[in-house]
Amino acid sequence: MRILVSNDDGIFSPGIKALGLAMRALGEVYVVAPDVEQSAVGHGITVRRPLRFKHTASAGFGEIPAYRVDGTPADCVVLGVHLLGRPDLVVSGINIGVNLGLDLTHSGTVAAALEGTSLGIPSIAFSLDTSGEELNFAEAAAWAVRIARRVMEKGLPKGVLLNVNFPAGVPKGVMVTRLSTHHWEDTVVERLDPEGRPYYWIAGTPVGEEEEGTDLFAVRRGYISITPVSLDFTASDLLEEVAHWVREI
Repeated sequence: MRILVSNDDGIFSPGIKALGLAMRALGEVYVVAPDVEQSAVGHGITVRRPLRFKHTASAGFGEIPAYRVDGTPADCVVLGVHLLGRPDLVVSGINIGVNLGLDLTHSGTVAAALEGTSLGIPSIAFSLDTSGEELNFAEAAAWAVRIARRVMEKGLPKGVLLNVNFPAGVPKGVMVTRLSTHHWEDTVVERLDPEGRPYYWIAGTPVGEEEEGTDLFAVRRGYISITPVSLDFTASDLLEEVAHWVREI
């Protein structure tokens, strides 16, 4: 098995190091990740400038080939697949912080898995809750191997990826979940530069309902959340209704 490992926290993140080293238990591993943090960049692809693809021994992966890219997580997957050969599995993470609910719309971690899925490769995104006293990447990586092994045994439907979130601390078990309403309630902070001109920071506070059966419900209670996510965004139940009122335009 050939496994492509990527992330959005950057190639020097402890999360991707733990994931990459752990995945050696399943086969041949190679790492392609951003050279700097690319959190919240979503599923962007760089098309207006060239990209650099550099081997990076200093990232600490030992004998695992590791490359850094001056682009987005999706760029990393595209270059990894085209320059190093098609993998059997794409894994992304382990992200520093959860990716729950509507976080998926801007998460670079999930975007790497989305890109792998769009290329027809089974893909998984892994994220870790950071609310604990310390980040236990080793525990999360061990579970990631178990989940990845089962995905390779059973496969995933075309156009479907797994979004996995680990709780802080030792997991109590696994829950298969749906997406919650978890999202960031944005605030905009205005400040002045030294010349008196305004500039802005977009910040926010995480909010969401802990409804039973959701990813947020599971993680908040100490369980690993596994959510199947489809690339098909179509609201199928509205097709007939929209077709009806479109005829009246």
